[in-house]
Amino acid sequence: MTSLMGQQLDALLFNESNDVANLSNAAALLMQSWDKISWAGFYLYNDSNDELVLGPFQGKVACMHIKNGSGVCGTALQTGQVQRIANVHDFPGHIACDSESNAEIVVPLITATGQKIGVLDIDSTNYDRFSAKDEQELKEFATVLMAHLDVAS
Repeated sequence: MTSLMGQQLDALLFNESNDVANLSNAAALLMQSWDKISWAGFYLYNDSNDELVLGPFQGKVACMHIKNGSGVCGTALQTGQVQRIANVHDFPGHIACDSESNAEIVVPLITATGQKIGVLDIDSTNYDRFSAKDEQELKEFATVLMAHLDVAS
């Protein structure tokens, strides 16, 4: 069963084929729907440089380039695993784009065939902000989003 936010995203992106518009509205939906978050957005994978590049987001200015395997976002992309970090200051190699960020969750966006699209990144000024339930909801959110992006599957 799809969560309410997943259903909202699916309806919001219905019949829209522009990836920038879809990612922008997805970031806005997250920012409006969740409390205690300070940043929500996307980093998109550039395979020619093997790095993530800042995509549509809501929040403070952000780092623009993150090497694959660096920081929480790069680790999520490299491992293909969600990174749910209760205290980013304890994460080896954390990249502090916003010094007020204390917790982070990053969901890799990878197609069924292994094509790296990027990551969904959410930050909070609250420590231990993200729960296992949040992680499941965001994984579902990412699945709904990927169905609306113009990517090879």
